[in-house]
Amino acid sequence: MKFHVPLIDIAPYANDGEDSLARADTAEALAQACREVGFVQILGHGVPDSVLAALASAMDGFFSQPSEYKRCYRAAPEINRGYAPPHSESLSLSLGIGTPAAADYFEAFNVGTAASDFPGLELPAQVYAENLWPQPVAGFDDRQFRGAVETYFAEAGRVARILTRIFADALGVDAGVFERVSDHSVDVLRMNHYALPPGTAADGPDPVGMGAHTDYGIVTVLWADPVPGLQVLGGDSVWHDVQPAPGALLVNLGDLTARWTHDRWRSTLHRVIPPVVDGRIVRRRSAAYFHDGNIDARIETIPSCLAAGEAAYPPITVGEHLAAKLAGSRAGQPNREAGSEAERLRAARDD
Repeated sequence: MKFHVPLIDIAPYANDGEDSLARADTAEALAQACREVGFVQILGHGVPDSVLAALASAMDGFFSQPSEYKRCYRAAPEINRGYAPPHSESLSLSLGIGTPAAADYFEAFNVGTAASDFPGLELPAQVYAENLWPQPVAGFDDRQFRGAVETYFAEAGRVARILTRIFADALGVDAGVFERVSDHSVDVLRMNHYALPPGTAADGPDPVGMGAHTDYGIVTVLWADPVPGLQVLGGDSVWHDVQPAPGALLVNLGDLTARWTHDRWRSTLHRVIPPVVDGRIVRRRSAAYFHDGNIDARIETIPSCLAAGEAAYPPITVGEHLAAKLAGSRAGQPNREAGSEAERLRAARDD
C-alpha cells in the first residue's frame, strides 16, 4: 500500500448543527486513518488564518532575540515550560534509543495548563506549572506574544476536544470515555524553531532537527510551515516526507490512545530532518499542541478493542507515562519501557 496521509474535513463536528450522515462519514474516515497511518491532515477545523498568522509572528519575535535573552526563560528539565535551547533535548531518548550527546538542534518555547486554571483541585506544581511569559525588550512586544499564543492555545485545545469526540464515535464508545480523563488535562503547546541559519548549505552528515519519537498523550494538533523536514515512519518501516496541505493542520495520535485501543490505532513514529530546498536550509517553524489527559487518569484498554483471549496492556496513569517519556527527552534518562515503539524505530530504514 502506498504511504498516504489522508486529508479529512472535520467541519461536520466543528460547525454548529448536526448532520448525522456527514458525521458518520467523518468518523469512519478518521478511524481508517488512525488504523493505517496514525497521522492525518484536517480541514474544516475553524481556526482563523489571522490566529495562525499572529502565532507565527509571535514565534518569530521571540526566537529572533539573542540567546542570552531567551535563556532567561529556561526551566528545570522536570518542568515542561519556558525555553529549550538548541541541543538541550534528545527526543529519541523518550524511546530509550540514542545518547544525550546526540541532541536535537531545534529550539522551543513551551506553555501549558497551570494549576491555577483548575481552582479547587490539588495538582502537582511541577506538572501544572505556571507559565514563564517573556518580558518586553527592544524589538519584542511581550503583550502581542502572550495574546497570540494564548489565543492559539485555546483554539488548538478546542480542535483537540473535537477530535476526541470523533474518536469516541469512531470507536463506538461513549464520549465520556475521553471526557472523564481530560477535565484537567495536562496540555502543552510547544513552539519549535529549527535553528540552523536559513541558507546554510546542506552538505555533509545531516544534523538531527528533532529525533525520532512518538508523541506521549492522547492526540497532537500541529501547525507547521509548508516546507520539507517532517518525516513519518510508515508501516513499510520507511521514512516518508509529510508537508501540510494549504489550510490544513496535522494531527497524530499519542501513545495513550494506542494503549487505549490496544494498538488498533497507531501512535506513529516521526522525526524532523533539516528542511532543505535546492540544497539549502530553509526556515521551519511548528507549533504542537499536546492533549495528554489528566495527570491522575488511569488508562486501560477499551474492552471492544481486544480480541478473544488477547491480553490487555497493564493499566497506567497519565502521570506515570509522561514522567518516563519526559525523563528521556528532557533529562537525558533513556526510557526503558518504550517496548514496541522502540522496536519499530530500530527496524526503520531510509530508502
